[in-house]
Amino acid sequence: MHYATRERAGRTLAKSLSHLRGSDPVVLGLPRGGVPVAFEVAKALDAPLDVILVRKLGVPWQPELAMGAIGEGDVEVLNEDVVRHAQLPREAVDEVRTKERQELKRRAEALRGRHPHAPLAGRTAILVDDGMATGATAAVACQVARAAGASRVVVAVPVASPEAMSRMRVCADEVVCPFVPADLGGVGGAYVDFHQLDDVEVTDLLARSNEKSS
Repeated sequence: MHYATRERAGRTLAKSLSHLRGSDPVVLGLPRGGVPVAFEVAKALDAPLDVILVRKLGVPWQPELAMGAIGEGDVEVLNEDVVRHAQLPREAVDEVRTKERQELKRRAEALRGRHPHAPLAGRTAILVDDGMATGATAAVACQVARAAGASRVVVAVPVASPEAMSRMRVCADEVVCPFVPADLGGVGGAYVDFHQLDDVEVTDLLARSNEKSS
């Protein structure tokens, strides 16, 4: 299975989430790539759209390899196996963490601006990304959502590795993914168009969603 775009993937994913329409859901896209997917899900479920801000902690010489992730509210998940296998000194981990916390703050200001967080207390949080390779980022996002008071956390992605699915079943109340290849390789391989989004594309989608819900 391949998706033409993130938008198409979002429409496909939304069909697997129709049972959540009556659960008072809030759809939370993981910037940047998860937001176009989340926009389509929110539209299909007639639910509010927000972002949940999480940053991957990449191994310094192989940034695509996640050794963990951080989220708003000082939430952090560290994959000690990756840190140990990469023989990373704590100073290197601290350096990456500091850099990503700065980027987390910048993104919060750039994407949300003056808009407040969508309230999650007592609601179903649907965390949406464009795919999961390791699940480290989504694992932190689950913790952030629970810390904000979500009563139920659902992770929904168009494509994921078996490893990530196993990880998410421990972190989330429900995991929805229509495409789980045995050998994912990389999330981008499941898309024809997997261009790098910028902040403007994300803020535009958030603004469009807010206009529809107002």
